[in-house]
Amino acid sequence: MLVSDVCEGYKQVYARSSKGLVRKYRCTSGQKKGRVVAKPSTCFTSVKQGKSTRLKKTRRVRSTAQSQRRALTTKRPTYGRVRRANRPKPRKRKK
Repeated sequence: MLVSDVCEGYKQVYARSSKGLVRKYRCTSGQKKGRVVAKPSTCFTSVKQGKSTRLKKTRRVRSTAQSQRRALTTKRPTYGRVRRANRPKPRKRKK
């Protein structure tokens, strides 16, 4: 972890989009810690309770359908590109 990650509250990552790979941000602090968002300022906005509870309920009810969709998503070529793009770069060692 870098000092900038702690100070800023977000980390740059790549995500899938209809246009291919797009740059987004993973929140490292704030109320939306751990989420991938489009703008870093979103990390510090409040979580909407209604949406949060509705999504939790949907996940409980449709868990099998979501797991089937996830299986299809992981087979797409864009999925592999995103994983490769988000992999940390190898650091050069001093001799």
